[in-house]
Order: sequence, then structure tokens, then C-alpha cells
Amino acid sequence: MTDWNALSDAEFRAEIRGFFEAEYPEELRHLSHRPKFAEIEHWHVKLHAKGWVAPAWPTEYGGMGLEAAKLLIYYEEQQRYGVNRGRDMGIQMVGPLIIKFGTQEQKDYWLPRILSCENIWCQGYSEPGAGSDLANLRTSAVIDGDDFVINGQKIWTTMAHDATHIFMLVRTNQNTERKQQGISFILAEMDQPGVEVRTITTLAGETEFCEVFFDDARTPRANLVGEIDKGWTMAKALLSFERIFIGNPGLAQNALAQLETFAKGRGAFDDAVFRDRFATVALDVEDHAALYSRFADQLKRGETLGADVSMLKIWVTETYQRITELMIEVAGPDGGTLGPLQVGNIGVDVLSSFYKARPSTIYGGANEIQRNILSKAVLGL
Repeated sequence: MTDWNALSDAEFRAEIRGFFEAEYPEELRHLSHRPKFAEIEHWHVKLHAKGWVAPAWPTEYGGMGLEAAKLLIYYEEQQRYGVNRGRDMGIQMVGPLIIKFGTQEQKDYWLPRILSCENIWCQGYSEPGAGSDLANLRTSAVIDGDDFVINGQKIWTTMAHDATHIFMLVRTNQNTERKQQGISFILAEMDQPGVEVRTITTLAGETEFCEVFFDDARTPRANLVGEIDKGWTMAKALLSFERIFIGNPGLAQNALAQLETFAKGRGAFDDAVFRDRFATVALDVEDHAALYSRFADQLKRGETLGADVSMLKIWVTETYQRITELMIEVAGPDGGTLGPLQVGNIGVDVLSSFYKARPSTIYGGANEIQRNILSKAVLGL
């Protein structure tokens, strides 16, 4: 088994880049939509055979065992080449929690099925009255013999209609002093009586989001991960790396490259005003990349990230939005056209990029909430 951490960063980056460029299907690069598993299954099978499905997992559980520096390189190269993340809720979220908090029986049963995508997961966190204020969730799980009985609703559940299982935060105790208490982390099957999934169509005409209704749905008590009523602490365990992952500069860098290609093809650089606006967003992208490097270095040194990491998510998503807005302006009357717009031999999907940028300031913790975190935890306001 290769010890990837023994390689230099340059050697590891070359290895990862070479594999992605040689093996990742061209037709799946920079997808404008989130694909169903059937669309990308052949790529997942290839990654699974190579042992690269779970780069952050310890090797004893089938992962690559990457330390922070190598893990960031893996995701940077993935984003740079436009490699789709696939159906990675199981890999990124529920798997690490089972590894950290699960019983040996849960590890033995669930982890191999997550790696193979025999089980495909969705995340049941947000609710109509509990999005950014997640601790306000009301979906309940009541013990009935050997089962939990689940009632309530989840919303904005990404790809729930393509999932076999859901991991959820549910309220298991109504009588607590603080709303963060009395929340548990459970696993449940989607294909059962009492679970109804309704898709939500986005502005782009995609149906990647869903609302999920639970009406006396059931799951075994053995599917409780960690301690009952202690799920809030577990859910927070994932936040630091998620925040730096979402704040990766690749999101804005890729959009800027698309804007540059499209603008050159449309002759926009002949306009001094456009050149000035392009230079402004380009400098913002460079400044953000420098800030990201600072936080990445903290992780590489094994340090815990502070609340100031919220700056990354705010900066990259709002810069991303400005870039796509500028692309729409360059397109002029064609800006509302669905599908790629040709510039030379290249097609740039201007409208799709614009649509994709809209929710980026909401997911992963709305930017308004991130600003509240900064004001309280960093500035002391």
C-alpha cells in the first residue's frame, strides 16, 4: 500500500493530476448540474478500484489516509480539472462521523457500503424553520421498542431522490434548557413506508434539491450514531474542514478562466471599462487565494482553524457571483440563452454559471450567518 504522505507535495500533486487528466471522462468535466449516480458510476468504480474514493479516511477503513497538506492538494486538483465530486455525502460527512463516533458493528457494516456506493446518502439537516438556525430543528425521533419513529420534514435535501439512505439530525428530547441539546444523529433508509420525497426545481431547471417528509417512518435504534441527545456536538465536528473546502479558491478561479475565455472571444477586452472591471475581480481572486493559503498552512501544521475561516466562504462565493454577473453582461442579448455559447471552438455555458453562483452564498452556512460569526467571535461585537 502506497504511503502517499511520504511523497513530497510536488510529487503527490503530479500523481493526482496525472491520474485525473488521463482517466477522468472528458464529457464529465465541469458539469453544470449535479449528476445522478448512474451517470457517474463508471468513474466511481474506477476510483474505488484504485482505492481513491475516500482520500481523508484512515487506510484501515479503506481510505488513502491523507494528511491535511495532501488532502488539500487532492481537492485542489479535483476542482482544477473539473472532476465531479460525485455522490460524496457518505464519504465526506457520514463516514467520518461513523469512524469517529460509531460502534465497531456500525463501522463494519456501513463503511464498506459507503465506499462502494451500495448505499448512496443524502443529508437531512435543514428544515423549513431551521436552515441557518439549524438548532431550531423540529423533526422528531421517538423510541418505540427497538426502533425510532420519525416525524417531520427536511428541505433542500440534495439529491434525496437519488439516495438509498439519509443521515439526519433529529430531536430526541423536547425538554432541554438549550435548543442545541436533545438532538441526535441517526441513519435511516429512504425506501420505506412513511418517507416521501418531492423534488424542487431550480431556476436552472434542475431537480437536485428535494423536500423529504417523514410520517411514522422507522429506523432501528442501532442506527443511532454516538450518544443520544448529543448529535449537535457531532455535527459541529465536521465544520472546520467543510468551511475551508467550500472556501477553496478553485470555484472563483475556474469562473474567472471561463470569463477570460468568453470575453476574449467576444472582443470585450477592447473596452477599457471592461478591462478595469476584469482586473478588479482578478485581483480579488488572487487576494482570496493568498488568504486561503494562510488557512491551508494552519491545517498543514496541525492547528485548529478559528472562526476567522468564515472569511473564505464569504469572499470566494461573492467574488464568484460578481464574475458570473460580468459574464452575463459580456454576453449581452445572449445572456439569457440556455446552453453553451460558442466562442471559437469553445462553448461557455454563461447562464448556467450564473444560476450556479446564486445559491453559493447560502449553502454551507449563509454568508449573513458567516458575518455574524466573524462579528461575534473575531471582532467581539
